[in-house]
Amino acid sequence: MTTAIAAHAAVTKSAFGTTPDGTAVDLYTLKSDAVEARIMTYGARIVSINTADRDGKMGDVVLGYSALDGYLGDATTYFGAVVGRYGNRIANGSFKIDGQEYHVPVNNNGQSLHGGIVGFDKLVWQAHPIAGGVEMTLVSKDGDQGYPGTLTAHVRYSLHHNALRIDYSVSTDKTTVVNLTNHTYFNLAGGGTVLGHEMTLLSDHYTPVNKVLIPTGELPSVEGTPFDFRKATLIGARIEQDNDQLKIAGGYDHNWVLRGANGEVKTAARVYEPASGRVLTVTTTEPGVQFYSGNFLDGTKFGKAGESHEKRSGFCLETQHYPDSPNEPSFPTTLLKPGETRHSMTTFTFSTHAK
Repeated sequence: MTTAIAAHAAVTKSAFGTTPDGTAVDLYTLKSDAVEARIMTYGARIVSINTADRDGKMGDVVLGYSALDGYLGDATTYFGAVVGRYGNRIANGSFKIDGQEYHVPVNNNGQSLHGGIVGFDKLVWQAHPIAGGVEMTLVSKDGDQGYPGTLTAHVRYSLHHNALRIDYSVSTDKTTVVNLTNHTYFNLAGGGTVLGHEMTLLSDHYTPVNKVLIPTGELPSVEGTPFDFRKATLIGARIEQDNDQLKIAGGYDHNWVLRGANGEVKTAARVYEPASGRVLTVTTTEPGVQFYSGNFLDGTKFGKAGESHEKRSGFCLETQHYPDSPNEPSFPTTLLKPGETRHSMTTFTFSTHAK
């Protein structure tokens, strides 16, 4: 006996409030036979993803808020957002292009994080439905947060059975740097900490950081370190080890170098939560992934069901180019020139595993 799968997920649109300046924010609900995902135009954010556990019970597996006010009042977690113009960090908020130095706002220990003070996560994107999903568009003017060039970004979310796919497309009228990613926090158990999740990262090298979380430029092997997730390992198994890198970040907040060429589709990560049986598999065309173990969540924010967003209650897998690439010539370049259109893709696929 076979079950027919709908060719495209159903897409509906509803209001999700207004920003303080009166801009309307819309919520798009994508519903397939296996997953329901909600995406809003403020920050092009994933608001929720409902998927089944091994017993068929549906549950929301991402952190966030039940209303827009929660997101407007939270300037630090970036729950579910598309971050940019440069996701992750740029050292001292400065870089050079063709010999000209540019300065962007510093907002994280003297470094620029996720695009600056008013990044893409704090803007309302334009949106329209597409087959099985929604396309978000944002135009960032020349000089926005100090970045050169007018950048046009398109981010498509589409739902295919049990896979939520994100397609990024960016172009510019002046040479600039760009590194877009999605900052969703996952908890496959639906609550508690994520320390009992089993993490696999298909990576042999990572980018260690200095005391302000800027890569040193080295690409050491993960062999013999707490950063070796080539075999499934509990997130909490080594997170408190006496290791300088773990101490600097308060846990995991590092970029892993993925196998395979930049632009080639590759598996970045697989995460299994034993109690629910849920599995998350992440594939991408990006060269790296930032695994963040929610170290800076502190329990002062409260989620959709009134739960505390406690320390390490969510993990992020931010597919990306490496942090501070504009200042590291040996890293894959994040330069984007006029006449070029850069495409990248990331897919979050949900499944279950029997006991």
